[in-house]
Order: sequence, then structure tokens, then C-alpha cells
Amino acid sequence: MEQTVFDRLLSHGRYLLSRWQVLLHDALAVPIAWLGAYWFRFNLEGIPGISLDQALRMLPLVVAWHVVFFVTFGVHRGAWRFTAIPNLWAIVKSVAVGTAVIAASIFILTRGYAVPRAVFPLHGVFLVGLLIGTRILYRRYRDQQVSKADRQADKAPRKRVLIVGAGAAGDMLVRDIRLAQSTIYEPVGFLDDDPDKKGIEIQQVRVLDRCSALPQLVNVLRVELILIAIPSANSEQMREVVEYCEKAEVPFRTLPKVQDILDGTARSADLRTVGLDDLLGREPVSLDWQAITRAMGGRRILITGGGGSIGSELCRQVARLEPNQIILLEQNEFNLYNLGLEIKDHFPDLEVVQLLGDVCDVAAIERIFANYPPDIVFHAAAYKHVPMLQEQAREAVRNNVIGTLIVARAALASHTKTMALISTD
Repeated sequence: MEQTVFDRLLSHGRYLLSRWQVLLHDALAVPIAWLGAYWFRFNLEGIPGISLDQALRMLPLVVAWHVVFFVTFGVHRGAWRFTAIPNLWAIVKSVAVGTAVIAASIFILTRGYAVPRAVFPLHGVFLVGLLIGTRILYRRYRDQQVSKADRQADKAPRKRVLIVGAGAAGDMLVRDIRLAQSTIYEPVGFLDDDPDKKGIEIQQVRVLDRCSALPQLVNVLRVELILIAIPSANSEQMREVVEYCEKAEVPFRTLPKVQDILDGTARSADLRTVGLDDLLGREPVSLDWQAITRAMGGRRILITGGGGSIGSELCRQVARLEPNQIILLEQNEFNLYNLGLEIKDHFPDLEVVQLLGDVCDVAAIERIFANYPPDIVFHAAAYKHVPMLQEQAREAVRNNVIGTLIVARAALASHTKTMALISTD
């Protein structure tokens, strides 16, 4: 046990030595604040000799107590480059406690002789200002240096990004983007459904409007990428945001889930595509991939609605199973084009057929099944946002009911072995 305690003390001593510059700076700020408090107390004029002598006599005690509490509260541990509220709060607490102990010590030693009582609160305020001010100025300077270096090193144009979510995650995301060694993104604005946030600025990036304005703002601001910074969003909220992103026809990424960030398995900067489990609102089901691969390997697979949020993820998963051919049927040309490029890039040996079409077009569906008779059909071409569709029942029935019936009849006519209906809304 004694050896363990000794090792800890030795380790802490080495750490203090490694942070001696910070401790030295903070210690040097103490006499400046101490004598400045006397000077301010005497109306910015000369300090009377008796008070100045007493101030200098008590100065070593003042410095010693403050250094003790700087170490106790961990003021020296804060990295100036990343100074934040917890670091500033540690400074305030250490100075407040240190000043109180100093006042009590001086009163015990001198009964307050020639030490004006107003000196103590003034000293505390001046010391807090010096310690916090230097740290903020240094962080500001370093941020400007990094931004300047990035602008000089990275001549390539940056992607204009719109961030959905003006909360703590959005603030953290902008910080990470700007602190990255190679900055490739330029935040142009936030979107958030909280009306109180509209018009405010976070990291000098303004909250522009509600999330529903996303499709319009994408065109106005020439947005090239949408970043969803709502790691705590439930599945319904995520589906709503994804719907806006799909209407805007712009690529989108999301932050890891809160639990992944807390567990240390992901960082706020680890942007990823929106996964199927983000939209389902439940934990994904564990699958027997070996059995699924045997069932789909070497088969021709048709996926309707392949460019949608669920259909596109389904395409990515199916492509891993070594099918003979994947047929993507989608109404949205942009989504179909991007998904085809992605699949071909990751699976160059896989034959991918990209077909523009509507599942409600009987002639088109029959021609597709005749030209590319599939072994397996995944029918994902369905509208899935129930609250919106309740006001548009005709379109919902046409696409989800009649479209499904047309695909099912074509599958029967072509003797398709398996047809899976993905959406049951």
C-alpha cells in the first residue's frame, strides 16, 4: 500500500512538473491582482506606505494559498486550447475559496491591521478576470491560427452544409468541423423546430428556420450536404427529417447515437449515413446471414423503391450477399443515380440495373418482369409517413395498395419464387 501511495504521489509530481508553465502563469497573476486591488481601493492613486508594506509582507502567503487551491481544484489541468465552461468554473471556485482562506489567515495573523476589507473581494474579481481573460484570449488566438492555416493549406472549395439541430450536438459538430486539420465543410446555417432559437447564432452560424423549410433553403443557400445533429431523436423525428432531406434531393449524414458517444465507441465528428435502425424505432433484429446468403446468392433480385430511405439501405445489404443481379426500380432519378454509383463503387463485380418507373404503371411493371424475371422481389415502394398521408388518402391508396397489387400480380405471372412486402403502413 505504501508503495502504491508513493507511486501515485510521484506520478502526480511529474504531472505538475509537466504543467509548470501554467502554474507559473497563474502564480504570477496573483501579485498583479493583489496589488491591483490595493491600487483600486485607494482610488487609483499611490498606496499608503503602511498598507503597501503590509501588502508586500502578506504577498507570499497569498500566492502560496492560491497555488494550493489552483492544484486542488485542477485549474492547471485545463488545456487552454480547449477552454470551456467547466474550466472557467474551476477557476472561479478556486479563487473564491482561496480568497476566503487568505482573508481568514490574514485576520488571524494581523487582526486585519493595515489591510482594507475591500481589498479581498477586489482581489478575487481581478484574479478571476486575469486567469479567465488570458485563457480566452489564447483560445481565440489559436482558433484564428488554425483557421488561417486551414485556409492557406486547403485551397479546394469546401462543401456548403446545412445542420439540422441547433442544440448541444450541433454546437459540438460546428466546433469539430472548424478544429479539424483538413476542413472540407462550411456550415451555412442551422435548422431547428424550437421557435425561440430562430435568429440566434451558434459559433457564428445562424439558426435560419424550422426543419420544414429545409427543401426551400437548400436551393437558396446552394447546400451540398445536410448534417443531422440530433443524436437523441426518436424514430418518428428522424423519419420526418429524412423525408425533408429526400425532398431536397441532397445527400445527408447523421451523428452517432447518444449512447455510442457516451460509450466511447463514436465521436461527434463520426458522421454516418442514416441507418435502418434509426428509422424503425427499435433494436435491429439479429439475422442468420449465412442462411440468407445461401438463399440470395446467385439470384436476380428486384427492389422497388430502391432509392428511398429504407429501399436504399436494403440495396446495400442485399449487395453484400453476392446476388447475380440487382434491379433497382425508383421514381426519383437523382436518388437512383446516386445509389447506383454507390453500389457499383463498393461492389464493382455486381451487375446493377437501374430502372426509372412507377409501380402503379401496369405496362411498365409487366415489361420489367418480362425483361428481368426476378427470383426475389423486395417491394419497398410505399409511402410511409402516415400523418401526412391521412390528408391525402387517394395518393396513399394508389401507391401503397394499387401499386402493391400490380407488383404482386406481375410477380405471380412471372413465377417469382419470393416477394417480400417491406412497408405495411
